[in-house]
Amino acid sequence: MFDKTKNMYTYIAPSFQATSFHCPYCNVLANQSWYSPVINSGVYDPLDDFMVSVCAHCFQISYWHRGNLEIPSKSNVPVPNPDLPQDIKEDYLEASSILNKSSRGAAAILRLTIQKLCKHLGESGDNINNDIASLVKKGLPEKVQQALDIVRVVGNNAVHPGVIEVKDNCELATSLFGLINVIADYMITQPKNIDNMFNSLPENLINGIKKRDGV
Repeated sequence: MFDKTKNMYTYIAPSFQATSFHCPYCNVLANQSWYSPVINSGVYDPLDDFMVSVCAHCFQISYWHRGNLEIPSKSNVPVPNPDLPQDIKEDYLEASSILNKSSRGAAAILRLTIQKLCKHLGESGDNINNDIASLVKKGLPEKVQQALDIVRVVGNNAVHPGVIEVKDNCELATSLFGLINVIADYMITQPKNIDNMFNSLPENLINGIKKRDGV
């Protein structure tokens, strides 16, 4: 969900007995209905410690045991920024799908998304380190550069042994997803929004601005 007041994406993680959250199946922020499953053994007996939630958008059923989401066994990470290119979104979702099974694998895939994102932003895509350096020379803010380097360095350590231990570190890998969205928001979403607002100005005002700037 895009929060216009904060200019950021707000992710509502699945939570036990919450009335709405981002569905772990369809990733849509939707209302959730809750039920106690029963077994039919001549009489209907409720299953102790079990509940199910049903998504109002996709109607898929999630299974909870003692307050914990058991099925689907999917990580609670933010949905990808919708302005990301489709192939990068697919990599992001693939990383999300394996996070609980392999935080190292998820980090390695997210490193690939940074490589693709640099190429989308006009860099060669051949060497992430060089691409980030080139973006810095073009005026990339320090904090965005740091976010890119965090994902790059952690992803590198996931592939090659290093000083950062990624294996079994789900919390570290999860934080990378948020950084991908921060980078996409600054590099793609905000420029797009500004372009849309500028282009919505009356034509005579746009022409006056271009004339002032010698365009």
